[in-house]
Amino acid sequence: MTRFFDDIDWSRAWFATVCESAKDLLAADDWRQQLNQCAVQADLQNHLGLPLRFITQEELPEGTAYEAHISATGLVPTRENLHDFFNALVWLTFPAIKRQLNALQAAQIAALGIGKSRGPARDAATIFDENAALLVLADTPEGADLIAALRAHAWEDAFVRQANKFNSCAEVWCFGHALMEKLVKPYKAITAHTWVVMVEPAYFKLDAGARRAHIDGVVAAQLASQVLTTADYTPLPVLGIPGWWPQQDASFYQDQQVFRTKRRN
Repeated sequence: MTRFFDDIDWSRAWFATVCESAKDLLAADDWRQQLNQCAVQADLQNHLGLPLRFITQEELPEGTAYEAHISATGLVPTRENLHDFFNALVWLTFPAIKRQLNALQAAQIAALGIGKSRGPARDAATIFDENAALLVLADTPEGADLIAALRAHAWEDAFVRQANKFNSCAEVWCFGHALMEKLVKPYKAITAHTWVVMVEPAYFKLDAGARRAHIDGVVAAQLASQVLTTADYTPLPVLGIPGWWPQQDASFYQDQQVFRTKRRN
């Protein structure tokens, strides 16, 4: 019997973020049951300290906002599809960030209600949740040069001339579950909303688990300490990241439909 996640190519670089969290679920006869066992083992909680568990979409009461339900109950409605599957994996991988995002979204719903417009803060939180990539850079002149090039949309400078930095003082963690869903069938124009995290150079000597835990705590604290807006993001065409796609030659980065020049204000 074919399952909805059987076509995912876990060898792809962009799934490295959640690959470890997915292993037990992929091997289980009942992935949803295993998901909740993983939540228990990890002692996952929402921002109110309630145990986090994953339920079917049908268990979400009619007329109740998704984010508000998670906040009030700790229960995450989860459909049997790629979108919600990746969302669950991100909860297992970056629980502190997900917890803080849910707190932000629930607070906005409580203050403003549910309308046609989410409002700027909730909109920014939703974009983070759905489409963010975490760009981790060493807090050094080399890291500063790379983020300056990316923010200037100097794509060949960032991805070709500074390509070696992605092995030494820069790395990208896919976070958004909609972003990862799109990357199951990748196409060149997929672009993430990038959240930049500056770290001490020693970070890059840690193993993957320690780096992930560090980023989870740092980013969650950042989200808790500032007003989130869409201006906080830097666009990142993810297949341009060195080594993430074959044939990254000069013509690849000269495609103006994907690697766009920066708009002048």
